[in-house]
Amino acid sequence: MKRIALFPGSFDPFTKGHEDIVVRGLRLFDEVVIGIGNNATKKRYFPLDVMKEMIEKTFSDQGNVKVVTYDDLTAHTARELGATFLLRGLRNTTDFEYENGISQVNRYLYEEIETVFLITSPMLAPISSSIIRDLHRYGQRVDDFLPYSLSELNKLNQEG
Repeated sequence: MKRIALFPGSFDPFTKGHEDIVVRGLRLFDEVVIGIGNNATKKRYFPLDVMKEMIEKTFSDQGNVKVVTYDDLTAHTARELGATFLLRGLRNTTDFEYENGISQVNRYLYEEIETVFLITSPMLAPISSSIIRDLHRYGQRVDDFLPYSLSELNKLNQEG
């Protein structure tokens, strides 16, 4: 049976930290599906379709990485995709407290799901999407934190 992991998040934007979790997850799973969730409580900084395209380009040479968008509970989406694992990255204990509660609820909704936590690589731990958004919003360079070209992202953003 194929070991499929869903890596869910808003990915607004998708960072080198996220990329690191996917690459390391590929050592554990046959396939990693990056699921960009539509969070009703958050207004996106970068449009969903633009971010999906940038993530797809990031992993264009990886046949075992897929990118999907979803507007449902993560557990339901995992079941629909045939994923029996959720892949999550942890930067610190605050992340663990938050993710632990979510993993318990996901397990309640979908008994077969296991959440696998990977500790963020030390050099990437300070990176967060919210920090990158703030830096970008105020005109600061963020290229070093992203696995794709920001100029291409901005171009797609303006076209969309």
